[in-house]
Amino acid sequence: MSPQTFLLPDVGEGLTEAEIVTWRVAPGDDVAVNDVLVEIETAKSLVELPSPFAGTVGEILVSEGTTVDVGTPIITIATGAASGPDVTVGQSEHGEPESEPASEGSVLVGYGTGGPVASRRRKPAERPVAASIGVVAKPPIRKLARDLGVDLADVTPSGTAGEVTRDDVLRHASQASVFRNIATPEWPTVREERIPVDAAPGAAASDSADDAHRVETIPVKGVRKATATAMVGSAYSAPHVSVWTDVDATRTMELVKRLKASPDFADIKVSPLLIMARAVIWAVRRTPMVNAAWVDGEAGAEIRVRHYVNLGIAAATPRGLLVPNIKDAQNMSMRELARALEKLTLTARDGKATPADQQGGTITITNIGVFGMDAGTPIINPGEAGIVAMGTIRQKPWVVDGEVRPRYVTTVAGSFDHRVVDGDGMSRFIADVASILEEPALLLD
Repeated sequence: MSPQTFLLPDVGEGLTEAEIVTWRVAPGDDVAVNDVLVEIETAKSLVELPSPFAGTVGEILVSEGTTVDVGTPIITIATGAASGPDVTVGQSEHGEPESEPASEGSVLVGYGTGGPVASRRRKPAERPVAASIGVVAKPPIRKLARDLGVDLADVTPSGTAGEVTRDDVLRHASQASVFRNIATPEWPTVREERIPVDAAPGAAASDSADDAHRVETIPVKGVRKATATAMVGSAYSAPHVSVWTDVDATRTMELVKRLKASPDFADIKVSPLLIMARAVIWAVRRTPMVNAAWVDGEAGAEIRVRHYVNLGIAAATPRGLLVPNIKDAQNMSMRELARALEKLTLTARDGKATPADQQGGTITITNIGVFGMDAGTPIINPGEAGIVAMGTIRQKPWVVDGEVRPRYVTTVAGSFDHRVVDGDGMSRFIADVASILEEPALLLD
């Protein structure tokens, strides 16, 4: 058996480091080509790394929770190849594969080349895994439960085979959150002790261990670190200006209700976000500058106006904020857009949004209404000139034809790069979005 070393590859993002999140194998396990070895977190997303070798796991060289540079050896695998020099696969110091896998005639493409990982072998289908306590759940569901602090043993499964589903975990986490909000919080008891005035400065040092539970330290890394860097860069480079308006969204709610009842949308989740997305796309055609970008080049600054819409949707995930986008959303029908929104949301929440999903956005929507917020002043996603925030939709008194009536009301807000968009342009754009939410029939024009 010849030991072969697998180096942490560049998974096509041009990044320099990644965190080892979860090992899917242990020393002594038999693995085949393309079996998932480990789950890593980069600054963009979670990525599963498949094995380029078939053999037996030797030594795991990096523990979970550790951040290492691209090219670092992370695992060894003993293969059935003839004895000879140890073989490594991954990225060399020059950014190229150091060698090809030597076992089973397998071919691995993309590691260390900056391109996507691909293989001539098909990745095996993911199967539910039964824990020793009898809980059946797929690995992504188990990871979601860990991130949300949910004990799978406490979750009631609803899967056809008795497995715990993603909705089961989210439902349980939501119920637990409501209970915590209702319950009276209990703070740690603070012990007061008098320290003599002439005591040495370190006299109370022995108490520090007792009070350590009062402060929690969270390392800033991965998606959170990348988001923080991007937001600071955006806030201090693009002059933000925000505008907002209240909207009577009653007819939007009526349309959503009709779409939910339509056989054409029976298998697709429909929400007011769908109408909001169509409204933004429609309004971009009338004010193209909100879909532009400010670019500082060697020859000077320039404004690039994109005549297509890669619509970003800000998604809150257990690992931080992600903004994947729907490519060429302007060409999609209502049904196609609804399907794309559903897929994008599920992929992001499961931590499976790829770097390609998050690149090339032109304008973003953030739905803060799902958190019960009426309005906000969001920070522009880097590389874009505008972001629109949709507040919660709730019934309020509203004047209609001189009479006060209950209507479904929301607030539409937007932040814009004032270097690219002037006040009249941003105001016109937000007004256009509001007009569609008030009367979705305008989309038929």
